Amino acid sequence: MSFQELNLAEPIMRAIEACGYNTPTPVQAGSIPEVLAGRDLIASAQTGTGKTAAFMLPVLHKLSTPNNGPKGAPRVLVLTPTRELAAQVTEATRTYGKFMRVRSTVILGGMSYQPQFRDLSRPIDLVVGTPGRLIDHLERGSLNLSRLEVLILDEADRMLDMGFKEDVERITSKAPTNRQTLLFTATMDKTMTQLASRLLNDPVRVEVAGRKVTLDQIAQRLYVADHLGHKHRLLKHLLSTEPLNQAIIFAATKRAADDLAFDLAGQGYQAAALHGDMNQVARNRTLRDLRRGKIRLLVATDVAARGIDVAGISHVINFDLPQSAEDYVHRIGRTGRAGASGTAISFVSGTDALRLRQIENYIHLTLPQALIPGLEPTRSLQVPHKKQAGKRHGGAAKGRYLGKKKSGSNDRKGPVVEYRSRKAGRRKPSSKSLSR
Repeated sequence: MSFQELNLAEPIMRAIEACGYNTPTPVQAGSIPEVLAGRDLIASAQTGTGKTAAFMLPVLHKLSTPNNGPKGAPRVLVLTPTRELAAQVTEATRTYGKFMRVRSTVILGGMSYQPQFRDLSRPIDLVVGTPGRLIDHLERGSLNLSRLEVLILDEADRMLDMGFKEDVERITSKAPTNRQTLLFTATMDKTMTQLASRLLNDPVRVEVAGRKVTLDQIAQRLYVADHLGHKHRLLKHLLSTEPLNQAIIFAATKRAADDLAFDLAGQGYQAAALHGDMNQVARNRTLRDLRRGKIRLLVATDVAARGIDVAGISHVINFDLPQSAEDYVHRIGRTGRAGASGTAISFVSGTDALRLRQIENYIHLTLPQALIPGLEPTRSLQVPHKKQAGKRHGGAAKGRYLGKKKSGSNDRKGPVVEYRSRKAGRRKPSSKSLSR
């Protein structure tokens, strides 16, 4: 299928062609015709599969037919869990709607009210926002959802994880019952199914094997670390030897992100932190510098990095393992986008054994361990795999390093010895596709 076959409005097709895209991704090919037909939709797809364009292109097609209304009353509302994801959706609106006259605004917490009041004081087509500030504007009467035609819940599973369930239901209760509702999620558990049953009307399901699409082109490996100092030495070695363009390094806490970014900047790297305690101006500036290549190493927490879509990210480094297997997939999905190859590296200590097993079970892959001579771990990593785990993972578990005492300095450098999983091979895209 090509974009031409989707029969989108001419200004949208011009924007797609200007981007150099010609083939929709699976989630776009499955979703766009259904949205154009007016159906409610549940799309299960991971980050990096092109889901933003999967709803933005048909929504812009709908907005290509003018329909003026009262001030502060949008025809389309996109609800996102984080400010970064809202910024990504806003950028996509501008990119694909640049040959159209779309009146849009973004409503975020942590930003000045005045520009938001100004934008909502006139007729508007599309609003992108986060739950808290949207509710604030609803209560103030500056936002009116009475004529809403399309409601989009982007990364709905993350909204529930962040405790926005009641906020989402409160916002949707202010919208017309005959609206079209589109729900995009990476996971579909019992809670999400219950929410969908309340908000959507006879939805069509589009399921994309997002994990495989996201992970196939990403080479994954892990390094066992004895302690924090060992992690720092491993990171220092990798940064000096890896063919790295730009990297996102994930830390477990905001303070850890600040400390690591400060340490890396002190070593001469173009490094910066990104986390929820930063004000919106600082966060926007950091992301802008990342996209412009002024930042080579971004040290981020999970929530802050949500929605980052930067083509130059060649590496994701899990300095600290995430709390959940789903977050592991979201993290490494920051690289290997749009068919490009990428590398994901994780540091694992003895206390991470259970989380590592959960990640490997979730992605159906035993992460291969790599060793750096002179920086080998001294402690065993006993991952409590289920029986037959090695057989189920194609025997990859045999590559697990169990650790032993070593002699010599941790600072001695040497060639990296790697065991690469067969499933982490790279592939070339058959055609250029739209990844946002």
